[in-house]
Amino acid sequence: MYHSALWSTPSSTNGRDSEAMYNETITQSSDAKPKEVNKCNQLELKGLESIAPLVRSVEETPEPISTEVRGTIPTWIRGSLLRNGPGKFEFGNQHYNHWFDGMAMLHQFKIEDGKVTYRSRFLQSDAYKKNSARDRIMVSEFGTVAMPDPCKNFFMRFLSRFEIPEATDNASVSFVKYKGDCFVSTETNYMYRVDPESLETRDKVDWTKFIAVNTATAHPHTEPDGTTYNMGNSYGRKGALYNIIKVPPKKNNPEETLEGAEVLCSIVPVDKARPSYFHSFAMSENYVVFIEQPIKMDPLKIITAKKRGESICEGFYWDPKQDTVFHLVDKHTGQTNSVKFHTKALSVFHQINAYEEDGFLMLDMCCSDNGVALNNYLIQNLRKSGKALDQVYNTMYKAFPRRFVLPLNVTNDTPTGVNLNTRPTSSATSFKTAKDKVVCQFEALHGEDLYEYGGLEFPQINYSKFNTRPYRYFYGCGFRHLVGDSILKIDLEGKKVEVWYQKGLFPSEPVFVPSPDAVEEDDGVILSVVVTPTEDKRTFLLVLNARTWEELGRAEVPVNVPYGFHGAFNPTA
Repeated sequence: MYHSALWSTPSSTNGRDSEAMYNETITQSSDAKPKEVNKCNQLELKGLESIAPLVRSVEETPEPISTEVRGTIPTWIRGSLLRNGPGKFEFGNQHYNHWFDGMAMLHQFKIEDGKVTYRSRFLQSDAYKKNSARDRIMVSEFGTVAMPDPCKNFFMRFLSRFEIPEATDNASVSFVKYKGDCFVSTETNYMYRVDPESLETRDKVDWTKFIAVNTATAHPHTEPDGTTYNMGNSYGRKGALYNIIKVPPKKNNPEETLEGAEVLCSIVPVDKARPSYFHSFAMSENYVVFIEQPIKMDPLKIITAKKRGESICEGFYWDPKQDTVFHLVDKHTGQTNSVKFHTKALSVFHQINAYEEDGFLMLDMCCSDNGVALNNYLIQNLRKSGKALDQVYNTMYKAFPRRFVLPLNVTNDTPTGVNLNTRPTSSATSFKTAKDKVVCQFEALHGEDLYEYGGLEFPQINYSKFNTRPYRYFYGCGFRHLVGDSILKIDLEGKKVEVWYQKGLFPSEPVFVPSPDAVEEDDGVILSVVVTPTEDKRTFLLVLNARTWEELGRAEVPVNVPYGFHGAFNPTA
């Protein structure tokens, strides 16, 4: 971890330009302590085992089947761990190119009276049904372009090249809730309402029918009263906009979905012709925080991709010359803070938490120093073995938990050249360098030992009690492979890490479930679906005591389950 002395700066600039002084300070600090750069980006491993079986197609299990419980599943856990992710990677003799492209498969681990049942279903999206009917890829996905139907005549095949591709409705990323209903979501304008008990597909929901956005993330934030916030892009004659979306907590009739949704605020990109890609955003008690990162999109290249026979992902690129910019929006007024907070080029997929304290906003995220991660997850990479697999891993930039401290009371009278972060326990820095510009440097939220676990991603907290509030613990997967191979718990008091790891096992995103009478923040359990590529039908649901980090039990599933993306616990009413 960094020591605050490394980032201290004199209170006076002696007439020197404050931004130049900031840059010099950072350069000197990097020279003095290069471990963050070296260890984050140059963890090299040899002899990685093949994980190809984790990204293979599986059959659905629509009716619940029993699992074999080893150890003990606490009887107070009553509900279902719902998981989402790709489960089918080919149709006929055509296969998908990217992990994100596989057809959505929904999983349910239902826990009751210490027993667990499992079921799964493919989402009955239009993409899935069209592909299944023709036994070929009919709908383009992120990394795969649907080629013209050979059954059409030459002229029709030629014309189909010039069609603007319709957004996919393959909602394979996560389970989310709006107005108490369960939805599965991806990053286009389409979601599906699903039955969390049977996993049956219900309504297809199009965001564009309710508000003027073309996309929405699969990672909304929810207030205690059920009010939900999300973000989406919109594209028009004047270029792109980032839009903050607000969905009311309740519905007026059972058939409602997104009625009452509104665009709370629209943010103008730094480059309206090249907006940033975003997977999620952060939220504190009073602010929505949008992270504009240098993973850029070329909209023209995306909408003309099919014409060139290229996939959508060819329109994404990393521009390390651009800053990462934090935009703060007041949740109550929809007003954007005129002050923009800048830091160096970073890529961010998931936030850990954000909260306000003593006039500062703490923004905790999993960050990487490079934004080409999307290309790492081509199917061909995930199915490599031997030295070729090692090479893919050893050229990847790892994500590490970091904290930015954003001062909320920056005015015209705020001095330049002074570290505005006056919190004595934090080594993060914030320098005002211009009228509405503050340049920030992070504090690492981990110790040296996290490097050996490959960093941390898929972060989770005790969301229901500590989202938008000061907190102590967070959980995630360690990445000593292309997918998570350990479960980590980090205690921010001392930045200590606890690890669950067993060779050859690959756990999914950890989901925290609080115990009914919880007093301490970590009173509860961690649920994670663990898969293994070396043994057939040996997936299990792992239950850890979140406080002691002891394994309580596991429920073994007698079918194959692919490695997925995100999940949520749905308690029994």
